[in-house]
Amino acid sequence: MVTQTNRFKAAEAGAAVANMTSAYSGIRWGTGLPRQFQYEHSQSRIGGSLWEYPMRYLENSPLFHVDKVQTPLLLINNDEDDAVPWYQGIEFFLALRRLNKEAYMFSYNGEKHGLRKRINQKDYTHRLQEFFDHFLKGAPAPEWMEKGIPYLQREKEKEKYRVADSDGPLQNHER
Repeated sequence: MVTQTNRFKAAEAGAAVANMTSAYSGIRWGTGLPRQFQYEHSQSRIGGSLWEYPMRYLENSPLFHVDKVQTPLLLINNDEDDAVPWYQGIEFFLALRRLNKEAYMFSYNGEKHGLRKRINQKDYTHRLQEFFDHFLKGAPAPEWMEKGIPYLQREKEKEKYRVADSDGPLQNHER
């Protein structure tokens, strides 16, 4: 949507396919099925193969319209996603950053298509709130938006959302 309109002040995309041409001949790791069917006749409904309708694949791939993005975007693509390859997020994120677009990307280790681990759910929920509070309510940008989170710091950063047990209350920890 953010490649086609400027009507949003901010947006989030979870496990989005950015480049249908590179994802087309991949495999859905969870089922072992080729991904082609979902583009041709299922979820994406392109109507035929990449070779029959190459322009439809390009037109429906956000990667090829990154230059039009004006909306700040938060992405999440996890490293063990068995439905959408995490490198789709990387392709899109790097293209956005290459064109100096405001974009942020989270990738949680050991997570599939959606967040299953409670600590990651809490971490991402908190960051979503901060992201939208900043762009929609004028709240100050959180430190992670200003400075990023270095790769080796990622696990330490989540510690402030560690829970006592799986159903216990959120434990806030100072840095």
